[in-house]
Amino acid sequence: MHARTIDSLALDNYQRAARVVLANHLITRSYPDRIALPLIRRWATELREDLAELFGYRLEVTESTARLFPVLDSLDAGRPARTAADRLFDRRRYAYLALALAALGRAGDQITLSELADQVASYTERVDGLDLAADRAGDRDAFVDAVGWLAARGAVTLADGDAGGWASDPEAGEALYDIDRSVVFALFRPPRALQHLQSVTGLLGEEAGGGDTRSPAMALASRAVRRALVEQPVVYADDLTEPHRSLLAQEKLVHEVELVTGLKAERRAEGVALIDSSGRLSDVRFPGTGTLAQVALLLAGEIADLVLDLDNPVARIPRPERPRADLADQLDTAIPVTTVFAPLADTVDIFAAEQDSDDEDAEPEIPDYPFIESGWIRDTVRMLTGRYGATFAAQWQADVPGLTVEVVGLLERLRLIERVDTTASGSPASDDLGSGLLILPALARYRGAIVTIRTRAETELFISPTDVGADSTATTQLDSSGAGTSAAPHLDGPEEDTRAAADNSELVATEKGSGS
Repeated sequence: MHARTIDSLALDNYQRAARVVLANHLITRSYPDRIALPLIRRWATELREDLAELFGYRLEVTESTARLFPVLDSLDAGRPARTAADRLFDRRRYAYLALALAALGRAGDQITLSELADQVASYTERVDGLDLAADRAGDRDAFVDAVGWLAARGAVTLADGDAGGWASDPEAGEALYDIDRSVVFALFRPPRALQHLQSVTGLLGEEAGGGDTRSPAMALASRAVRRALVEQPVVYADDLTEPHRSLLAQEKLVHEVELVTGLKAERRAEGVALIDSSGRLSDVRFPGTGTLAQVALLLAGEIADLVLDLDNPVARIPRPERPRADLADQLDTAIPVTTVFAPLADTVDIFAAEQDSDDEDAEPEIPDYPFIESGWIRDTVRMLTGRYGATFAAQWQADVPGLTVEVVGLLERLRLIERVDTTASGSPASDDLGSGLLILPALARYRGAIVTIRTRAETELFISPTDVGADSTATTQLDSSGAGTSAAPHLDGPEEDTRAAADNSELVATEKGSGS
């Protein structure tokens, strides 16, 4: 592994390059910023070999792009594409994105937005239930969002005009784009030919190989555990099966990931989390600024206080079974069967049970977790709104139920809680709390939040002498029992601008020990 031989003075630069490429699988001259591609090119050889050895990833670096081809071990619906305004992509936007990419691959060096829309519209005629009508504002907005996603990554660059003008009135507005063909070709590079797959699960997993001297099965398992460490906020031992659970407990394996990424592992009996204080390896910063992140931290503190109250113990239940094939089945129903080349179809079921030996393994102990009913969650968010609501963004002051759902969704993406429905099978809908929440162990690290209410002075042309030096900050502290940490978890990303508080004050919630 090259990371072991790099000089200590240069190791930090190498680790920064590794974090950038792991967080952004596509890197161009302008995405995610202008210094990323030169940094990756500086360490291209070392990164290519280390990422292949440790994670099974393939890295291709050219003069204008760097493309990481990760290995997916499971389907994850928690990382959707987002618009420039941070709205989630829906099915229509995903479809337009894929078809626009196909059209750009056949285009020249430039294309107008209307020409691209016409080409995509012709493609949609071949897809049942999909169309692009330029006279429908909803279709135009969705199409512009898809093109904006490509523009953010450098596949197209606006040369003239305005996409927003076309979206408002296609007869009056127009936009001209330069096409970067190297980025277009780098974007769509599936690891296997899609026409040969009968199931989306054929895109998962990796082939045995690489430079590992151990048995192929153990090498594959080791890389899978390392991948989990860099791809998940927290890796819980209870979620793993052997030999993955034993590998997670190996200090050497975790240290290898620390050495390459520059992150520090926080190890507990329940699992391992990489702590990313750099903010360059993740898509959500927590703790962070903005109403959602601040209320989520406060809610986590309230939940921790409830769970740790020995005088009033909460109920505990095991985690319900969630078949991993559910999402795969939904995606498989959208595959146009007539396009699958059957003789080479991949029919391997990766979810099938492995036949390792004839020996009967002992039944594993089924752990249980604290369970909090959804009514308590709603009441607590209302209480926090009543106490600090004047500092919230205006949209959340008027929509406490929506705030509750979004905050719970954030905590779930961080793997701090899990929504469950004890009255029905399956998972609760994304806009529903279900019966309640299972509290996962990592949430305990956020107990004892510190709250500061800061009043911002109005901008004035003249300030009287009595105003100079006036203390405009009032502070109140929540129950800070228990130990906290000052490092942010393995999460980071765009921060929400929520400064528009009704009474010109702002809420600043931090972990105990990190200051205010």
